[in-house]
Amino acid sequence: MAQLTKERANQIVRSMSQRKIVILGDVMLDEFVWGDVTRISPEAPVPVVDIRRESIHLGGAANVLANAAAMGAQACVIGVVGNDPAGERLRRRLEEKSPLQKESFLVVDQNRPSTVKTRIIAHSQLVVRADRESRTPINGSVQEGIVAALKEAILDADAFVVSDYDKGVVTQNILDEILPAAYARMPVLIDPKIRNFSSYRPASLITPNHHEALRMTNLEEDSDEGLHQAARMIRARLGCDAVLITRGDRGIMLLEGDGDPVFVGTTAREVYDVTGAGDTVIATLATALSAGASMLEAATLANHAAGIVVGKVGTATISGEELLATFDS
Repeated sequence: MAQLTKERANQIVRSMSQRKIVILGDVMLDEFVWGDVTRISPEAPVPVVDIRRESIHLGGAANVLANAAAMGAQACVIGVVGNDPAGERLRRRLEEKSPLQKESFLVVDQNRPSTVKTRIIAHSQLVVRADRESRTPINGSVQEGIVAALKEAILDADAFVVSDYDKGVVTQNILDEILPAAYARMPVLIDPKIRNFSSYRPASLITPNHHEALRMTNLEEDSDEGLHQAARMIRARLGCDAVLITRGDRGIMLLEGDGDPVFVGTTAREVYDVTGAGDTVIATLATALSAGASMLEAATLANHAAGIVVGKVGTATISGEELLATFDS
């Protein structure tokens, strides 16, 4: 396997600023409540967290946009929010992140809340997570609004990402209408969930994690050979150009076409938090492919990016400079 040099990585990263990435998916807010635990509650055997600070970050498909923007690309995300303060906050933050983001790209659904995940963290460890969400598939005028926004957004895009968190925004009808049009013009990347698995076609790249890949193919062996078999089965079923399986602390596996799989070991030094790591991976893949990288070059860059972001606590992004710095070592 040819090694990706820093010079070539620099060339790809510098080209990202000229690219436009369109993202379809489940936008959400990630709330973090940070504190310390010094005692157990007298009411139940649970820790009492003394809150020190709180922070709010873009999550889900919105975090894919944040990652793409942090690496210098232009991006927009098409999704659904509720008629609530969280939806307004999402809208404001996304428009601040990218000038490509339009008000019409976030369709308001009066019958669902904006998705918010609240994590309580003490001493850098997750204590509990509370979710506010609806997973009912969208339909009617909301679905029509999503399709209209997508048709507008992909006209001058360089890559298209589906960030499916199984919250109901990514539906078979939308995929059937948009994927063929997008695939004819640009790389199409899918961060999948099982519910829509059969509808992810056509696509350039599918990026399940190792648990998802095994569930999608009804396999159990989480080994190099087991995941190679899973990737072959996913390619056969969907007809996609390539499959990239993320493997946690074992790095990634890329199967491109009918070739042999390529295994790339992790670059992470320490793993503190995997929150949002999949968003970083697919954002890096999309921006790299849109900038002219080969599939293997994009996968290598994404692996480096994941190695950085899992070393940060909470939902995080990385810059192009941070990414390039990993090639010094």
